[in-house]
Amino acid sequence: MHQIEIIELMIVGGIILVILLVSFILKGKWRKIIQGLAILFLVSFGIFYYVRPYWIDLQIEKKVGYIQIYLEEQYPGETWKYQIVPHREDGYESLNPYYIGVIFDTEPQVEYKYFARNKVDVIQQGWYSSRSQSDLLHEK
Repeated sequence: MHQIEIIELMIVGGIILVILLVSFILKGKWRKIIQGLAILFLVSFGIFYYVRPYWIDLQIEKKVGYIQIYLEEQYPGETWKYQIVPHREDGYESLNPYYIGVIFDTEPQVEYKYFARNKVDVIQQGWYSSRSQSDLLHEK
């Protein structure tokens, strides 16, 4: 479990604890309403926690499509492959899954990082190479 997940669980636990403490102060139907609110909050967070990885996968898929269109316009006739952060695996929690790595076949030793906000806003955020590189073919 990553530190961010622990912080999220602590915040949710704190909010539920406060809601339940308020419910014990109140009487009658208000107590049941506030306890129902705590249960609703807990179920909502559970659904969010379960659905979030699938939502990230959908967003990544959409962003790869935007980057594909952008690269086809910028570099016609070239081929490339994508490197996507395996955000569901342990050890990759600190990496941003929305930065898509692109490795061109003409430069297999360099991985360029792209970020897409929408169809028209695709930017190259940087590059990575295991060896020193002075003349990059695809650097913007």
